[in-house]
Amino acid sequence: MVISLSATDIPALVAVLLLGLSAGLFFAFSVAVMPGLRRTDDAAFVATMTAINRAILNLPFGLVFVGALIAPVVAAILAFLTGASSPWLLIAAAAVYLVGVLFVTGGVNVPLNEALDRDGKRRAFEARWVRFNNVRTASGIVAFALALVAL
Repeated sequence: MVISLSATDIPALVAVLLLGLSAGLFFAFSVAVMPGLRRTDDAAFVATMTAINRAILNLPFGLVFVGALIAPVVAAILAFLTGASSPWLLIAAAAVYLVGVLFVTGGVNVPLNEALDRDGKRRAFEARWVRFNNVRTASGIVAFALALVAL
């Protein structure tokens, strides 16, 4: 089988890849990392979560996290300019990601991470962080699915 890619297919594929990686990260936290940490004592929980929050601030994560918003927008613009049939699905993917992942991360999860780093209070952190990570997970999966359908 031969796969032929047009100039508009490559940005759409990049969007799908980045959205999938982002959704997968949040999914892993929802189904493995946080349930595993739930089984630890407070000191281990705080130490591990603080270490994770510091470690995740790196270039590969940043490229995926921000690129997952930029790539579907670029792909949508190219699709619109070339008359492709699915620019609105890509715009929808970017909108869902912006609101459900970026805004939730910046408005809820990051401030909770910072508070945990300052005061080490698991009780004030865990339930709310998990709840909003599940919002990010669901939003990331929906954005990924929209971009996938756009292909």
